[in-house]
Amino acid sequence: MNEYEELVKRAQGLLPKQVNSKERFEIPKTIGRTEGNKTIITNFLQIVNKLRRDPKQILKYLQRELATPGSVDGQNLVLGRKISPRIINEKITRYVSDFVLCKNCKKPDTQLIKEERVLMLKCTACGAKNTVKAKI
Repeated sequence: MNEYEELVKRAQGLLPKQVNSKERFEIPKTIGRTEGNKTIITNFLQIVNKLRRDPKQILKYLQRELATPGSVDGQNLVLGRKISPRIINEKITRYVSDFVLCKNCKKPDTQLIKEERVLMLKCTACGAKNTVKAKI
């Protein structure tokens, strides 16, 4: 066996046996805590940056869906009542499905644009344009 084949076998032995995710884009999970009657999401701006959307838009969506007041305080999102992290994660997943992922190719490379008075989701990967049916 030559030196190249030995190096390949050695490299294959160092690789992990199982890859956890094959997706290029994963929906971020919320990290937070409750303080009294408030829920504080400590990684809100990280989620916003990953989704490449306006923090005000996501805040407005979460306020409407969770029926609670909220505000952005530095890196944190402060919601006005106790909410389970599972429910917040479900709402963010729904937001991603409605406002981030392309309906045709399912990639997150999209932009929200307004044509006349209609909100459109334009994919920069495949070029598709779809109307957004949900409201912000």
